[in-house]
Amino acid sequence: MRKSYLSGLMALMLVPSFAMVSCSENNNGIDDEPTPGPGEETPSYNGRFVFAAQVDDRGTTANTLITSSSLDEGTISAENNGLLNEGATQWIFYRNYLYALTYNQGNAGTTRSYYLNKDGEMRARDIEYRISRFSSYGMYDQYILAMSTGAGTTGADSHGYYPQTLLVTYLDVENETATSNNTSTGVYSMENFLGNGEYVTLSGAEQSGTHLYCGVIPMGLSQYGYADGDGKWVRPGNDDLVKKEDGGTGAGAYQAGTISGTQYPDDCWVAIYPNADFQNPVIAHTQKISYPAGRFRSQYYQTVWKADNGDVYVFSPSYAKTQTDARQQTVLPAGVCRIPAGATDFDDYYCNIEALAGRGFMRCWPAGGNYFIMQMYNEPYGEGFTGTAMQLAIFDADSKTLKYVTGLPQSISTIAKDVYVSGGKVYVAVTKTDGNPVIYGIDPSTAAAGEGLSIIADSVTGFGYLTPQAQ
Repeated sequence: MRKSYLSGLMALMLVPSFAMVSCSENNNGIDDEPTPGPGEETPSYNGRFVFAAQVDDRGTTANTLITSSSLDEGTISAENNGLLNEGATQWIFYRNYLYALTYNQGNAGTTRSYYLNKDGEMRARDIEYRISRFSSYGMYDQYILAMSTGAGTTGADSHGYYPQTLLVTYLDVENETATSNNTSTGVYSMENFLGNGEYVTLSGAEQSGTHLYCGVIPMGLSQYGYADGDGKWVRPGNDDLVKKEDGGTGAGAYQAGTISGTQYPDDCWVAIYPNADFQNPVIAHTQKISYPAGRFRSQYYQTVWKADNGDVYVFSPSYAKTQTDARQQTVLPAGVCRIPAGATDFDDYYCNIEALAGRGFMRCWPAGGNYFIMQMYNEPYGEGFTGTAMQLAIFDADSKTLKYVTGLPQSISTIAKDVYVSGGKVYVAVTKTDGNPVIYGIDPSTAAAGEGLSIIADSVTGFGYLTPQAQ
C-alpha cells in the first residue's frame, strides 16, 4: 500500500520546491474550530492543522506538508496531497508561520518558511537563507532564535585560541528576514560565564513578560579556557581529564588541551536576560538540581518552561548521570525547581521527579495550566541504560504528582519533537511499528490518552496549527 502513494509523491517531486500542490482530504465532519491554546490567537474559520510527514520506500524519503481540520478523528493520506519539501531537523510553528530549521553538522543549515493561504493550502514563502549551526532554539516577540556556541572571531590569546562565543540567528517571522549577532565585538564570549573558567552554551529561550530565560549548560574547558592561567581552572584531582590529543567524532569530537564536559555537574544555572539582546544577564543558581537540558547528540532540549501564570519551572533530567567519569556525573536526581513570575532567582520550590517516576526523562513541554508532559526514559539511569524514551507522563506542578499516560499503544517507535495544547488537551504525534502514525489527545488531569487522527505515512516529525495569511 505504501508503495502506491509513495509513487504519487515521487511524481510530484518534479514540481519545483516553491510550487504548491493542492490538499484534498475531507474535513472529517468537523465544523467547529479548535479552542486556542495558551497565548494563541483565536483561529479563523478556515485554519488548518498541518503535519510534516515522511514517506519512505527503499531508501528514498519524501517529505510533505499535509493538512486536516481535526486532531481528534479521521484519516488523512500523503498520496497526491500536500506540499513537498526538503524536510527539517526541527519544525517550528510560530505566529501563523511554519519554519523548517535544518542542522548540518557544524555548518550552516538551510531554512525556509511556509504559510497557509486563504484556500487552506500550504505554500512556501519566497525567501530561503542559511543560518548558523544551532544546538537549541526559542522564541521572543516576533523572533525565532536559533542558538549555538562556537569559536569566536576576535580576542585570540597568545596561543591563537579564540574564545567560545554565543552565535544567534534572529529569524524575524513577520518580515521574513534573518540576522546574526555581531560576534566581532567580543561581548558575546561564553568563556568563564559562571566564574568557574568553563565555557557554556544555552538551552532554550523562554519569554516571560519582557525577560528571556535560558538554561545555562556548562561545557567544560575549551583550549582558550584551559590556557587561561595555565590550567588554573582545572579542579584538584582532575588533571587527567585534560585531553592530551585531538580525538572523537561528530558531537563527541574534542581537542588537545580541553576538558570535555563540565566539572560542576551538581549545579543548575539559568540566565535571565532583560530582552533578546543576550546582554547583561542575571544568573539564577541552585544546587538542588543538575543543569537544565535534555540532550540528544548535539541538540539540547529545552527544559525551562513558563506556566500559564508566568512562573518559570526549571526541569533537570540529570543527563550528567550518563557521563562515563564519576567526577563528571551528578549525584542529584532528575527534578524541578521554580523561578516565580517576575523574580530573578529560585524560590524554595522543589520536586524529585526521578523518585516519583522511578526513572529520568529526556525532555518535557508545557501542557496547559501548571501541567507539564514528560517524555520518560524506558529504564532508570545506570547499567543497561539505553537512552530510549518511549513513555509519557503528566506532571502536576501544583500538587507535585506524576502520572504515567494510559491509553497509548505498546508499539511506539517515535514521539514527535513538539506537542500542541488546545481545548484542555495536550496532543502528541506517535509513530508506531505496527501501523500508521496517530495523534493522541491527552487529558492532563487524568493522564488518559484517546486515539485521534491517523496519518497514512511512515512518520510525522512535527505538527501544529496555522491560520490563513495573505501573501
